[in-house]
Amino acid sequence: MTEKFSTAIARFDAENSRDPNLENSQPRELLYAKRLTDWVLKLNPNASEVLRLAARCQHIFRWESPRENYPMTRPGYLKWRADLKKFHAQKSGEILKEVGYDDETIRRVQDLNLKKNFPADAEVRVLEDALCLVFLEFQFTALAAKSDDEKMINALRKSWAKMTEAARAEALKLNYGEREKSLIGRALAA
Repeated sequence: MTEKFSTAIARFDAENSRDPNLENSQPRELLYAKRLTDWVLKLNPNASEVLRLAARCQHIFRWESPRENYPMTRPGYLKWRADLKKFHAQKSGEILKEVGYDDETIRRVQDLNLKKNFPADAEVRVLEDALCLVFLEFQFTALAAKSDDEKMINALRKSWAKMTEAARAEALKLNYGEREKSLIGRALAA
């Protein structure tokens, strides 16, 4: 990859390093960006520069827009998620512009951040698969611990419906606890 790419990744990582929320003693969004990048590269070792950039900035500055700032309802959650996508795309575009990327590259990274043309766009599919796999590998257990079975089964079904067969195969290889295995089995049985 180019020096510009390396500079952009370093900038994204520097910004995500400012996340005050920690996971495994690391800034949560920095860790998330690295996990998402790892899954994108596992699913597509020849991922394009724009896909790699989009993976690294998918949640850039997320801590600046906490869930608590929105009503704790389903519509509040959906509004938060929609606003976050736009926020991340805007922030990633600003950084990419500063680093020297052209408008077309910036627009393409932002389209990936916004998940435009899903599921028709192959790169958006890879990114969505990677997002689902990060959820299943690193977030599912914690969410299941504080959620009832029906909520989790519903979340699993929604994730599964968005995933490609290749991502589903990867998901089934992950290590789950007994409750998580049961929830997945029940979600997939329907």
